[in-house]
Amino acid sequence: MRKQTGAMTTYSLGAAALLLALAPSSALAQGPRGPGGPPSKPLPLEPGRTAEFTATKGTWMSLDVSPDGSTIVFDLLGDLYSMPIAGGEAKRLTHGLAYDAQPRFSPDGKRIAFVSDRSGGDNVWILDVADGDTTQLTRGNANQYFSPEWSPDGKYVVVSRASGTFGAAKLHLYHVDGGSGFPLIRQPASLKTLGAAFSPDGKRIWFAGRDGDWHYNAIFPQYQLAYYDRETGELFPMTSRYGSAFRPAISPDGKWLVFGSRHDNQTGLRIRDLASGDESWLAFPIQRDDIESRGTLDALPGYAFTPDSRAVVISYGGEFWRVPVDKSAPSKIPFRAQVKLDIGPEVKFTYRADTSAMITAHQIRNPVVSPDKKRVAFTAVDRLYVMDLPDGTPRRVSSADVGEYQPVWSPDGKWLAYLTWGDEAGGHLMKVGFEGRQSAPTQLTRTAALYSNPTWSPDGSRVVATRNAARDLVEASGVGGNVLGGDFVWVPAAGGDVTVIAPTGGLDVAHFVTSQPDRIYASGFREVWSRSAGTAPTRSSTSGWWACRAGPAASACSTRSTRCW
Repeated sequence: MRKQTGAMTTYSLGAAALLLALAPSSALAQGPRGPGGPPSKPLPLEPGRTAEFTATKGTWMSLDVSPDGSTIVFDLLGDLYSMPIAGGEAKRLTHGLAYDAQPRFSPDGKRIAFVSDRSGGDNVWILDVADGDTTQLTRGNANQYFSPEWSPDGKYVVVSRASGTFGAAKLHLYHVDGGSGFPLIRQPASLKTLGAAFSPDGKRIWFAGRDGDWHYNAIFPQYQLAYYDRETGELFPMTSRYGSAFRPAISPDGKWLVFGSRHDNQTGLRIRDLASGDESWLAFPIQRDDIESRGTLDALPGYAFTPDSRAVVISYGGEFWRVPVDKSAPSKIPFRAQVKLDIGPEVKFTYRADTSAMITAHQIRNPVVSPDKKRVAFTAVDRLYVMDLPDGTPRRVSSADVGEYQPVWSPDGKWLAYLTWGDEAGGHLMKVGFEGRQSAPTQLTRTAALYSNPTWSPDGSRVVATRNAARDLVEASGVGGNVLGGDFVWVPAAGGDVTVIAPTGGLDVAHFVTSQPDRIYASGFREVWSRSAGTAPTRSSTSGWWACRAGPAASACSTRSTRCW
């Protein structure tokens, strides 16, 4: 089985090499123009502006150290830079609107592999350090690529490749002379693999893996480390940490494993002696990781050992640091980058802002027509208005500086009930009269709360509404208040104490049926149950309706069955 796998691999690479040898060199450098190749103008935007400044700090900067230990290459705002290992002035290596990131030196230090969208989609590219020429290694614009890494012999680049937005990235191996590459790991299909790192002998590829591309409300652990054995094709799990394990790096001498992990709410670097298995914190804390999201630039920015295996060079806190393996104090590596960033055209539209005392409302809320069809009440800009139909002038029902919402006419059309809300004062049920001349508003409730969806009883003697604590809206994490934990209540039309009908139990929008003036109906996602006070509940249907007595015996419903089921 092992020989068969090896033979297949050799055949694939040999065929690819043969095709590349027959292809013109210009085609190799520029990429194909046929299906799947980059269009003549891959990036449609033209630079509309330029941002120029001096950067001495940056965020999420991936870096690598040259094999001779003299140079650092890093990404900053979508361009690649290099600078001396001791720090200083950074030299820009790439520029333009394309987003270039995650650079890695080849073992001979003459080339840099990186991910770029300069073809119109993500691909792996190779930069010649001497002349600055770039060569596209991978093809097509429909995949996503993460964290390329060179094999120790410099013949291959391994990279995580994902198909589609939420596809689970798989390690793929590409020969630097070209070809379509091939996946190293196919199963499990849901296994996401990131941050490849070769062992010095090239026989093992370490990576971080988890189930799926992304988890909503992620539960720990997320990633764990494993390695892929290139001789057998087997996977071997190597960590089991609650704080997860990600972004592995192997020292050039093969003695140390470094990786990112969480402790409480902070991220640090762990270091493991591969001979003894002893493990401890190397640097803690560093910066936030991306393990709870999709990790579109890996779970942690790229970092690297120095060639002598005595230190790790990494970015955190906006700066570069040399972190010694012997746990002595990290030393900062200062940098200065003269940034000249091409930016697309500004998306800007001019709108006229009306600053006059009188404005025109272009949207109204909760319009309701009076029973005699002579008036319409509505809310505009958080204030309640009434207008005579068909073309009267809207007029406010009060002069209060408070939000006024959800008007509802009494059955005889003589009164208009509505609710108010203010973040400091809370809300109340109100009414205003329209028998003859409009009267001043009257407050019906005595205790501030979050009232909603008022409705009149058929005889006009009561106003029914949903009531929640005012803090439910002030502290709400979602949209609006939460009817869970609220009550259906009624208050006399003349005002007074509020009477609880029943808990809402997740239902809302109480209303009446004319033929049953002593019951309210409410909607929600549950089976329908109806009951009269003092009797057993009866199931009436499986839609989203519920009924409960709202007359003088209403307390029997709420007392004997808190949910009236």
